[in-house]
Amino acid sequence: MKILIIDMDRKMAQYESDCLKTFRYDCDISESGQEGLKMAVDNDYCCIILETDLNSAIDGFLICSQIRKQKNIPIIFISDCGNESAKIRAFGVGADDYITKPFSISEMVARVNGHITRYLSIIEEFDKKSARVIEIRDLKIDKDSHRVFIGGNEIIMPVKEYELLLFLAENPNIVFSKEHLFDRVWGIDAMGDTSTVTVHIQRIREKIESASSETYIETVWGPVIGSQTASNSCKIFTLFYLI
Repeated sequence: MKILIIDMDRKMAQYESDCLKTFRYDCDISESGQEGLKMAVDNDYCCIILETDLNSAIDGFLICSQIRKQKNIPIIFISDCGNESAKIRAFGVGADDYITKPFSISEMVARVNGHITRYLSIIEEFDKKSARVIEIRDLKIDKDSHRVFIGGNEIIMPVKEYELLLFLAENPNIVFSKEHLFDRVWGIDAMGDTSTVTVHIQRIREKIESASSETYIETVWGPVIGSQTASNSCKIFTLFYLI
């Protein structure tokens, strides 16, 4: 994980960097406000440590507000100014923390660790929630509630129709035979035959494609290689995939 330190005091920034490296953080240092802002926007950092006064065209407060427009990473201010108005201004532009000099380096590292840990846990939780909903154009599948929506309108589906659609949606642009779909959705010990796959695919199409006027499931027809009959004709098979 990488941290960006924006501070015109090179020695102080280097000291902070050396301390953070003992906790396995890689650090980039910028002594310029303009350069630091560009680095913050163009790169992926897990945290930014920012001096308020940079003696440049843009100060730390403006840099913070610009970064906040694009990213939600932790931003920690470090400043010589400990008055209340400066702290309020910092939090007002999106800072997560404000440390006044002189400070304990161990305290700074602890705060950095705490903010990064919380940030990563929020990202992880967001990713988990995002993974529970599949969206393909107007089609939305909510895996937690087992509900399907087209253009915001709910489409009622029986269990096997839902499971078949979900399997295709979780494996987009992959072609599956009826036999494979039957085994995966109904199970190899299920009663019936592969024709039930065709019936269910037809029902799913009627529900999601008629409601959206879009094609979601493609059917591919072709010969099974190496399965010629005595008359040298080719056996025809059907493949389905979600696009």
